[in-house]
Amino acid sequence: MNLDHNQDCALIALDWGTSSLRCYRFDASGQVVERRAHPWGIMNLPAVAHGDDPQAPYRAALEAACGDWMQAAPQAPLIAAGMVGSKQGWREAAYLTVPLAPDRIARQLTEVDTGLGRPLWIVPGLLQVSTLPNVMRGEETQVVGALQKRRDEELLIGLPGTHSKWVRVTGGRIQHFDTFMTGEVYGALCSHTILGRTMQKPDSADDAAFVRGARVAQSAQGQAGVLSNIFSSRTLGLTGELPATAQPDYLSGLLIGHEIAALKALQPLPQQAIILIGDPGLCRRYRLALELYGLGPVSEATDATETGLWTLARHAGLVA
Repeated sequence: MNLDHNQDCALIALDWGTSSLRCYRFDASGQVVERRAHPWGIMNLPAVAHGDDPQAPYRAALEAACGDWMQAAPQAPLIAAGMVGSKQGWREAAYLTVPLAPDRIARQLTEVDTGLGRPLWIVPGLLQVSTLPNVMRGEETQVVGALQKRRDEELLIGLPGTHSKWVRVTGGRIQHFDTFMTGEVYGALCSHTILGRTMQKPDSADDAAFVRGARVAQSAQGQAGVLSNIFSSRTLGLTGELPATAQPDYLSGLLIGHEIAALKALQPLPQQAIILIGDPGLCRRYRLALELYGLGPVSEATDATETGLWTLARHAGLVA
């Protein structure tokens, strides 16, 4: 492939997670001129004979994903964020402890000899040292991207997903973050417990059922805790109060409602600006729950991953 001379390649950036590999080609102005997505996450690398070279599957994935970019732009640096820097990844990029300023992340990239004529620079994850430690890997890059236009504000950045993260930022510094396994627990409850036996997947989202579930943590019954409350997704169905097609959305709202209630209890959030990053449909649900609990104003950050990768590469001196 010959790159268009009007679309130069100043940086090749990778969002390399557990199940997928997303690639971004940037021009010299920091604009993404091409995106690609592949299923070669670190747990699903190409099957290649590697003998005593454990790096061979990673090299094969990288070449298959964007080898043409690298061939056409031999001077373009490579940067990657995500689980590729975990203990199970290509090479571990040691965690940095919070609080910290985002530019410190860029100064601690881990260099990997790819064997392809240029190194790969891996972004470190973040560690919060406490009685119950907390970690993130990949989300720190999205946070950096979201902060580019709102560096000096006190912010709460939410990253809904399998393991939802809530990151507190003050004066442009990442101060603290919390993790809620809401998404993974929801999937497990629907697929592997009796709650899923009476559920039917709806044709479209049932916002009324979601809001009903989200209100539970605010109620007197909510004081019993989420482990007690989740059984209501079955009993409301058995008593005819909740149709089978409404039960998945009700359970989703119940779990997210407890997540938001716990977040609010951890530290008061009076009218603090909140930025959501993630799947638009899931962010919409979180926005409903946040507004129900009187939190916000709420906005959403788009293209946070690619903005964060470019910003970190710039701070690291990889691009001008």
